[in-house]
Formats: sequence, C-alpha cells, structure tokens
Amino acid sequence: MSWPPSFPCSKFRHVFGKSATKEHSYDGVPISRSVHDNHYCSANPCFIAVVTECAGGGAFLVLPIHCTGRVDPQYPRVCGHSGRVLDVKWNPFDDYCIASCSEDSTVKIWDIPVCGVQRDITKARKTLMGHSRRVAIIEWHPTAENLLLSSGYDYKVLLWDVSQAGTVIRHPVRVVLMPVHHRYPSEALLLSVSFNSDGSRLAVTSKDRRIRVLEPRSGKILQVSSSKTHRANKVLYIRGLKMLLSTGSSPWNHRQVVLWDPDDLSEPLYEEDLDGSAGVLFPFYDSDTQMLYLAGKGDGNIRSYELSSEKPYINFLMEYRSLLPQKGLGVMPKRGLDVNACEIFRFYRLIAIKDLVEPLSMIIPRKQSGVFHEDLYPMTAGNRAALTAHEWLMGINRGPVLMSLRPDAHVENPYAEIPADRGQIRKLKKPPPMTEKEVWQNLSDNQMILKEDLHQKDVSMQAKNCILNSKKRCKTDFTFTDSLLAFCQGIKASFSWWTNYSSLSVHMQNTCLEKCLSA
Repeated sequence: MSWPPSFPCSKFRHVFGKSATKEHSYDGVPISRSVHDNHYCSANPCFIAVVTECAGGGAFLVLPIHCTGRVDPQYPRVCGHSGRVLDVKWNPFDDYCIASCSEDSTVKIWDIPVCGVQRDITKARKTLMGHSRRVAIIEWHPTAENLLLSSGYDYKVLLWDVSQAGTVIRHPVRVVLMPVHHRYPSEALLLSVSFNSDGSRLAVTSKDRRIRVLEPRSGKILQVSSSKTHRANKVLYIRGLKMLLSTGSSPWNHRQVVLWDPDDLSEPLYEEDLDGSAGVLFPFYDSDTQMLYLAGKGDGNIRSYELSSEKPYINFLMEYRSLLPQKGLGVMPKRGLDVNACEIFRFYRLIAIKDLVEPLSMIIPRKQSGVFHEDLYPMTAGNRAALTAHEWLMGINRGPVLMSLRPDAHVENPYAEIPADRGQIRKLKKPPPMTEKEVWQNLSDNQMILKEDLHQKDVSMQAKNCILNSKKRCKTDFTFTDSLLAFCQGIKASFSWWTNYSSLSVHMQNTCLEKCLSA
C-alpha cells in the first residue's frame, strides 16, 4: 500500500534549466572583483547592466539585450563614479533609467539613450549626496514611482524622491534609520532589503544577523527575529503567501533556508539545512508561479522549489548544475520573457573566471510550442506605477498595476486619477519612450527628407547655371523669345541636369522652374 504524497502533484515538476550558447551569451565582460555580496547585474527587456572592473573610478556596462557575442574591449561605459560601483538597479517603471551606488558615498541616476550607449556617459541626471561612507544597497519602491531606498556603511537608511528639482539632491524625503547620539547600532548596517507587494512594509537583515520588519515611512521597527538558531544573511518577501523567507547559516555553519510569519518572528514556520558550503545563498521568488530559486555565490548550481501556504510549505523540484561558478546573478522581469518558448524565469549568471555573462532560462516543457499558455502566465506586475511618490508619502498604499503577458496586450491602470481639488499637483508625464524599431524608422524618414532637399537644391543650382550660360550666348538686347530659345538650348546641352530634373515630382519641378525664372 502506497501512501499519498505529502505535497500535491505540481505542473512545474518537469522544469529544467537551459543555458545559452556562447554565441548567445555576453563574452569578454570584465566583471567586477568586488567582494560585496551583491548581484552586480540588472536586466530589463531592453538592456542588461553589468558592473565592471576598471582603474581610476567605477563603471558599468549597459548592453542591448539582443547584442550578444563578443563584447568590444573599448565598448563605451557609464563611468561617472569616482569609486568602485557596488550595485546597479533598473527603474521598474522606466526601462531607460538606472540607479547605481558606489564607494564614493553617492547614488546616481542615469538616463540611457534609446539606441544604447554610443560613447562614455560621465554626467548623471541626478546625484544623491546624503551618505558619508560607501553605499552598498539600493532598491526601488515596487509601486510608487521615483522612490529609491539606499543603505550605506554610515549606518543610514535613506529614502529618496528622485523627481526633485536640481541635479544634486542632498536631503532625502525620509530617514528610515540613522545613528543616534554617535551610537552606531549593528541593526542599522543592512545586508539586504525587501519590500512587500504594496511597499507598506520593509524587511531587512542586519549585521547582527537578525530579521526586522519596518514601517518604511517612519522607520518604526515592528518585528525582530531571534538569532539563536538562524543567522540570517538575505531576506525576501514571499508576495502572495504572506510569508518571509531568509537564507543564512545555522549555529553549526550549515546553510539554511527559513520561512517566517511576518507578523510574528518569534519562531520560524519552516527550517531546513541545505549543505555546508560557505557561499552566500541568494533567494529569488516568482510570485506568479510560486516558485523559489536558491543560487549560492561561488556555486555552479541553482535549486528550484515550489512554495505553498500550507504544510510542508516547500517542495523541491530540480537542481541545475554547472561546472562554472557564478559571482552574481541578474534576473529578467516577467514581461521580458519568451512566452512562446514556455520560459518562466531567466537568470544572467556572472562567470568571473571566464569574463562571461551567461543567460539561463527556466523552461516548462509543453507539447504545443509557440502557443501562449494561460496557466503558466497569469496577470503579473507591469511597468506602470500605481501611485506617485507624494501619494505614497501621504500614507496611500496600492498594489502593483497588473498586465497580461499575452502578446499585444495593453496595460490598464485600475486606479482612478486623484482629483485636482485635493491639492496634489500632478506633473504631466513624458510620452512613453519609442521602441528601437520606431527610432530607426524616424531616422530613415529624416534621412530621406534631407536627401530630397539636397537633391532639389542641386537641381536648382544646375538650372541657374544653364540660364547664365544661355544669357551669355544671347545678344545684349535679347527679347524674351530669344532668351527662352537659349534656355532650351542650354537644357539640351546639359543632359545630366535634365535627367535629374525629370526624376523630381511634378510639384518640385514647378518649384524648380519658378526659382529658375525668378533668378
């Protein structure tokens, strides 16, 4: 007699990882040698940004997502920091805006051209100067636009509104944590941060290896975990299941994964020892499929799990293994996945020993390929903000604006516009950025117009020369008939001009003749 399984049969049990070939990877990228436990990589549907090693300051590469293969060693970079870059994050609501933090104690906001980086970018759109020591962590707000969180080694956690006027911003809109009376508590030096789905709560892990849940507007600490059985390193909100997940180590230095109730951090809900390796475990969660991925720094493997709100909470699915260790990982947002290939997640593995950025796709095998599968791609968070920074700071909470991953689907904002009589002045939003195809089409149209204008001017100049030559051939007291005859003879003599003239449109021919006669 066989007992029924403790975890229900999953449709993701056959998930597998498919790494890209070298031709479809990014080869020759000098990945940063920094020892911080960051990802050093960020991706969106248009670009991938990778922190690179360079002398005399900090820099990172911004490559178009489809420009794979060997990267030119002289490829232009974003190099405005005077210290080593520690982290980069794309704006979730603007694919052409990226934030970076550095050892020079600043956070910078950069605008990336639609056609990509054509030359070195040294001037940032905004420079945030509120930290006195290096800044190691930055994180965008998940639902409010223009809100950025930064944490530095000066024991300050600051919240910035990057839409403020001026190129240099020195005062944040909120101070979440900071030293008091020259006392530097270990709970203010953060190792990782994570917002919940609407951004009303902030989970952090600190140098004392505890987990804390904060109210990000006021900085009030709501919950603190115990450090007796688990020393937390990374924390992640499990959106949709109302749980917290942390990775760290046990008292016996075994790597652990632990699930918590965010309203009660006194005891964990689930605890599991994984192995005895020393690398930091990076957790990644997909709220659409409720799948968890664990990737260790310095490891070549990535574990996949499926989570549930009921016991046993976590179910192991598969493990991707590679001989090449990863230094960091970037993740593509769901709206940038290939839905026709049943791709449900995509990593960008930074392989420092090979100077290689390798895309890794997690795929669900289906009999029908090239078809949109509704069960694999439910409504997901889109690239439209649910509220402004001012609205969120006033106490309004809203969930993300959802979109469908079905091709040619339109994102609709379910939230009504706030009336003007409430005293909240809304700025006109800039038009959405053009796609690469539209940019090239506009450039081609402008080029055709310029060519037509130059062609018309050339024909007019040739006609004027013909008239001048015909006048020289005529007598001094020539009549209009004689001059017209001489003009026709000049046209016959200049066959090349006549060929150019006949190639013009009727309207341009008339314009050209008018200019000639007026001359």
